Order: sequence, then structure tokens, then C-alpha cells
Amino acid sequence: MSDWHWLFGDQLGPHFLTRRAHGPAPNTPVLMIESRSVFRRRRFHRAKAHLLLSAMRHRAAELGDRVRYVRAETYTAALRDTVGDAPLTVHHPTSRAAHAFVNAMPTVRVLPARGFLLPGEAFRSWAAGREKLRHEDFYRWARRELDLLMDGGQPAGGRWNHDKANREPPPKDAKTLGGPAPYRPHEDDIDEEVRADLDRWEREEGIVFVGRDGPRLFPASRREALAALHRFIEHRLPGFGPHEDSVLAHDPVMSHSLLSSSLNLGLLDPAEVVSAAEQAWRDGRAPVQCAEGFVRQIAGWREFVWHLYWYFGDDYRHRNALGHHTPPPDWFLELDADAVTARCLSTALRQVRDTGWTHHIPRLMLLGSHALQQGWDPRAVTDWFHRCFVDGYDWVMLPNVIGMSQYADGGLMTTKPYTSAGAYIHRMSDLCGGCAYRPSDRTGDRACPYTTGYWSFVHRHRARLAANPRTARAAQGLERLDDLQDVLRTHHRQTRTPP
Repeated sequence: MSDWHWLFGDQLGPHFLTRRAHGPAPNTPVLMIESRSVFRRRRFHRAKAHLLLSAMRHRAAELGDRVRYVRAETYTAALRDTVGDAPLTVHHPTSRAAHAFVNAMPTVRVLPARGFLLPGEAFRSWAAGREKLRHEDFYRWARRELDLLMDGGQPAGGRWNHDKANREPPPKDAKTLGGPAPYRPHEDDIDEEVRADLDRWEREEGIVFVGRDGPRLFPASRREALAALHRFIEHRLPGFGPHEDSVLAHDPVMSHSLLSSSLNLGLLDPAEVVSAAEQAWRDGRAPVQCAEGFVRQIAGWREFVWHLYWYFGDDYRHRNALGHHTPPPDWFLELDADAVTARCLSTALRQVRDTGWTHHIPRLMLLGSHALQQGWDPRAVTDWFHRCFVDGYDWVMLPNVIGMSQYADGGLMTTKPYTSAGAYIHRMSDLCGGCAYRPSDRTGDRACPYTTGYWSFVHRHRARLAANPRTARAAQGLERLDDLQDVLRTHHRQTRTPP
């Protein structure tokens, strides 16, 4: 019996087949499994399903005769009918469920994880004995460990953190940032085949998706991913940074890289991505604040989230420190942007419906913040983000939503809940212009749902917020509201229908 190496659908780059210290031997037969039960169990965004299947089939086409590409109902059936009891290697899967599955198989040898910058044992050593695990501390340690954006022992540009320069509101009266357009791929015969299969699954097999599957917007091959990386580094990185936390209705992409799906499919190695950004700064092709802001997203936040997913344990997904149990409403689950009056929320929901993507501020401060203010069940919100975003995976969304967005872990990874009244949205976006609501109004027909939602949230969790130095002022602010009961009644009325 010959050995096989199993490639999961998020292990599609060449670095998952190189020998290095641990890896399959050259020319080891490769197994890839396309399981329909994955899509039968959960209602994924159709654009996400399309991207994943297109990427897997593109990789299989690249590998040619070396790969056995199996289309089956389940992984178990595919393994039984293809490799039987033959020895099998696989790199550490990215979800706890998949990791438990492969570890339960006696013929499988699990190799170390790839697609990340630091090994798990290094993170555990850093985390040991720390009362709080904070991103900024991790990020500085990771930069030193990786010798990334460093000048000797000091951070490049003399600062670890360029957030102050990277949190500017959008340019006044501008509809777009005016930067170069991002890389966009062209569909091919594989995409046509995928779309036909998805149509047939919906028509004949009862598999149901959500969202729209327009022309594919994100890379599905190594070649496309490298082209997207090159386009960002050479033409868009110099404009990234200052406005990365702002939102424009007519410029959803702004200067963001759009590389998250390529990284999370394994088409790009994060090491090559951050190295390219650093080199652009060293060559004078990008300001240090832009390079640092981008590197922070990859070597900082992405890496931090990956390690926390494994460090916190599986019970982390059940955390619900705020006691939020309301199920998300149908209009949210169905991505029904047209049912929503609030321009900011409607815009973000429409972007998810049409593309399966928004950048991090709409995710956190519009979609996530609204869910937090409404008291929606954090596990259901996590599931929604996982299913509806093209770059969403269990390891991505569990810490991002349970921890940061919904504060359901009570502060294990962040210092405060991330939510705001309409004033923040007004300052950091152009979404309040032309809206039926006014960000400053707390009561009345034009009361902003984010403003009423914010004060309702603060009121509901007043004791917890008052005890936290970072949120104590918000709790104290309730004392200045002489119309609090009217605000709460307005908020309650708004929860009956889409905002």
C-alpha cells in the first residue's frame, strides 16, 4: 500500500506539498475530497461555495495525474472507497472538528500546521502565565520573533503602532478614495462547471444557499492569488492605512487588499505576503504607516486569532458572558438588505449579499455592533459570519465574533465591547447622508437605531460597564440622559421590524 497525502480545501498552495522539516515526500499521491454534506448541513453563501469549489478544482487541475479528486457525500465514504487502510498524511486541519476527525483515524499521521507564521508551541510559551492575552502585546512579540519590520531591536519608523495615522475619517465630500482598482479574476471553464453543479444541487438535491453568486471576485488559483498580491503591493498598499477604518457607500473596497480569502484558502503563504509589504517600505514604494497597518492585519491580528482558536479550547464557542439569547431575525439571516431602512446597515448587508465580503469596519461596527446591541445569540451570529463570508472559517470567526465582536467571552481577548452610537458611524463614513434616521436623534421617528441601540445596550449591562475603566464613562453617560425611558421605548419599538 502506498502512502497518500490529503489536501483539505483550505490547503491549496504549494507550501502544503513541500518537504521542508515535515511534509509529504516528492511525488506522493495526493487525495482531495469534495464533500456535498458540508453544504447540505449548513446554508452557505453561494459565492463562498463557488469560490471554494473553484479553488479546489483549479488546484486539482494543476496537480494533474498526481491527484485523486473525489466527489462524494462525506469524507468517510470518500476515504473508504479511495484509500482504504493505506497510510495517509495530512497537515494539521484548521477546524477542531476536522482535527478530531483525522486524529481518530489510525492510519492517518497529522503533520504540523502550515499557512501561519508561528508554531503553536511558541504561542503557548508566550501566553503562559499571562493574566490577559492582548493583541498589542502579541503583535510586538511576533514582530521581534519574526524580525519583521524591525531595524535592529527597534520597530521600523520608530513606532510599533501607527494607528493614530491610520484612523482618519473618509475625505470630505469624496465618493471614493480614487485609488487604483483591485485585481479581479476572469472566470473560466472550471467556474462554469462549478456554477452548473451548484444550480443542479439546488434544483435536484435540496441544497440551499444564501446570497448571490455573481462573477467570481476573488482568486481561485495560485496564479491569480499572486497577481492579486502583486497588484495590491505595487499599486494599492501606498494608499492603504490612513483610511482603513473608514467607510464609503460607493467604494466598498477602498484600499483594502482583498487577500484574506486567498490566505485562508492557502493560496498565499502569509510569510510571502508580509515580506512583500516590508520590502515595499524598504524600497521606498510605500509609507511605513501603510506597510505597518497591513502587516498588523496579517502578522498581528490573523496570527493572533489563529492561535487563540486553539489556545482557548472548544468550550470557547459556548461562551455567552452577556447572556444574549435572542435569535437573529429572518431579514438578517436572509441578507434582505432591501428590508432595512438604516442606510449604513442596509449598505453593509447588501455588500454581503452581493459579494460575500465587506471590510473589517462594516463587519465590526455595523453588522456586529447591531447584533450586540440587539442581544442576539453569539453562537448564531458566529455561524452567520462563518457561512456568509468568503473568507470565513471556524478558526477565523470564533475568536473574531465570540471574542471581539460580541464580547461573549467577557474580555478574554479584548478590553471592552466594540459598539457605538450613530455619531461614530457619521464620523467615519458617508453612510448617514441621505438616511431616514439622524445619528444624533435618540427618540422620535428619526431616531438612529444605532444610537437607541447603544444606550439600550449600556443600560442593560450598566453594572459590568461601570466596573471596566474603558467603559465606565459610557455607563456614567446614562446619568446625563433625562430621556432614557423614552430612548428605551424607542429602541424596543424599533426591534419589532427591520431597522
